[in-house]
Amino acid sequence: MRTIQALGYQQYSDFAADLRAHFVARLTPFRILKTTITEKGSSADHVRHSLERDLASLDRLLHGTEVERVLEAARRIHRARRILVVGADLAASLAWFLAYGLLPLGYDAEAPVGSGGHLHHKTKLLTPKDLLVAISFGRCLRVTVEAAELAHDRGVPTLAVTDADTTPLARHCDHILTAPIAGSNFTGSYVAPVALLNALVLACAQLAPGRALALLRQSEREYLQGERWYEAGPGPVDANGRKRKPRRRKAVS
Repeated sequence: MRTIQALGYQQYSDFAADLRAHFVARLTPFRILKTTITEKGSSADHVRHSLERDLASLDRLLHGTEVERVLEAARRIHRARRILVVGADLAASLAWFLAYGLLPLGYDAEAPVGSGGHLHHKTKLLTPKDLLVAISFGRCLRVTVEAAELAHDRGVPTLAVTDADTTPLARHCDHILTAPIAGSNFTGSYVAPVALLNALVLACAQLAPGRALALLRQSEREYLQGERWYEAGPGPVDANGRKRKPRRRKAVS
């Protein structure tokens, strides 16, 4: 502690946050994959280890997430006239996932795709009655952080989904939700962020259960018997118009 204080830190947590940021800034997909490949063990061992790390991330999320933070984020979404969900590169999948989950509940949510310029123009259309949700991790992508900065400067409420309170994105947003992304794969692991977004969508549904049920009831018939789902056809027939028996496939041991 005396050494840390001599370096100018007030608390150990401040030192730990800076140390983490130092290492995260130097992590690249190449280094992550190289470390994974050089670890001893078979391919099956690496697969099991990957699943174990994902389970550990979910456990960290479960025991490290303040439920009130999730509920407050849901209330911010509920108050917003429009919700713009920003995520670039691989995080675009998370942005689309959240926007898609909010739409059936009656929220005007959008996850725009395209260039940084397109995103810039979309952000400029937001007002203080709207909400920008920005998703990025680690060092954070420039286009996502700049969208959060622009929204914040224009008085638009902002919500960050990231992996630590100390990321560049977290420092530019009004409200923060965190989920770990550490994993064995060079892409990182989005198991915990997806679970966090699932909880957020559920919290939004709980804020207005009557509206959610009314909207979902409208699509219930489509889910039960509409053209949305695949249905097997009559199958092949022989020369006499009789249905052919399906071939039996040999089981692979």
